[in-house]
Amino acid sequence: MTQRRWEDVVIGEALEPSRFPLSVYRLVMAAGANRDFNAIHHNSEHAKSTGAPEMYANTLFLQGMWEKCVRGYIGLAGTIKALKAFRMSSFNTVGDTVTVYGTVERKWREGDAGLVELRMWSENRNGVSVGPGKVIVTLPL
Repeated sequence: MTQRRWEDVVIGEALEPSRFPLSVYRLVMAAGANRDFNAIHHNSEHAKSTGAPEMYANTLFLQGMWEKCVRGYIGLAGTIKALKAFRMSSFNTVGDTVTVYGTVERKWREGDAGLVELRMWSENRNGVSVGPGKVIVTLPL
């Protein structure tokens, strides 16, 4: 992983997209890892009985997808300061692939800190499924 510096950030540049195939195994592991044992996240019959098309990814898993995409951009010395306007507009279901995208919206300095605002969103086969939202990060100067 390359460490990005604040001075190297270009407004409008795109983050490398991150892809997440949603298998049953992955959804079960994610639900167990973040202790969200609601059956809608690991049982197709139960999810369908609630009106969902299929079992689907939970919020923390989807936020983790954004974090992985952001972390790949900012490197290990960068920090994630805020996640804003994160909202789901459709289900991210088993068998789908979720792709996370981001672009640099703005950058500024606050004292000795170099801050960057990233516009983030997720897409699946139905289009945008999460976002758009904002992630504020700091980068080393």
